[in-house]
Amino acid sequence: MTRIGVVTFPGTLDDRDAARAVRLAGAEPVALWHADADLHGVDAVVLPGGFSYGDYLRAGAISRFAPVMTEIVDAAHGGLPVLGICNGFQVLTEAHLLPGSMIKNDHLHFVCREQVLSVDNVDTAWTRDYTLGERITIPLKNQDGQYVADERTLDELEGEGRVVFRYQDHNPNGSRRGIAGISNARGNVVGLMPHPEHAVEAGFGPDGAKGPRSGTDGLRFFTSVLHALVG
Repeated sequence: MTRIGVVTFPGTLDDRDAARAVRLAGAEPVALWHADADLHGVDAVVLPGGFSYGDYLRAGAISRFAPVMTEIVDAAHGGLPVLGICNGFQVLTEAHLLPGSMIKNDHLHFVCREQVLSVDNVDTAWTRDYTLGERITIPLKNQDGQYVADERTLDELEGEGRVVFRYQDHNPNGSRRGIAGISNARGNVVGLMPHPEHAVEAGFGPDGAKGPRSGTDGLRFFTSVLHALVG
């Protein structure tokens, strides 16, 4: 069975939700502790949301120095699929696995809502089960969710097709060019601010076409990586 590691830092909130999403997709979740310099032979890694190390200094700034991150960075450069969700996305930018940075929302308030996204890249390890241009609904909850980068970096992301998700209908945090998620050049590392692990099971997700709380658009993140690993 495919084994997907889920990292817990001090202050992580959504590790159990991510582990449940992995299990529902058909893989075995493996708990990875921030202080352990060992990935235990996992096939992929999820950096879940929360407030690692209390977001002291800057969101994700301390986590990048955790022993487990040294292993993840090396493995990611070797092709290991890595997904960073919310705080995990912030950690990926701090670790320079993804370009740009995350700053306070432009309205300076915490935001929690169901958010429509467009899928703009289906060639990554985490998005191959979607269709290009598909609109999905994923819960969003953040305070430091505004994605920023210089114009040259933004142009490179656009030109290389590395904008993976874009906010639709409403930009909830002022992110440049409505960017909600990006990938590295190889497509094995993806980061996004919304929380797909909160949209994997009917009855517990956002509202969907089948009724209230029926949305499961996030589950295909986790089935995608399974297909990427065997395909």
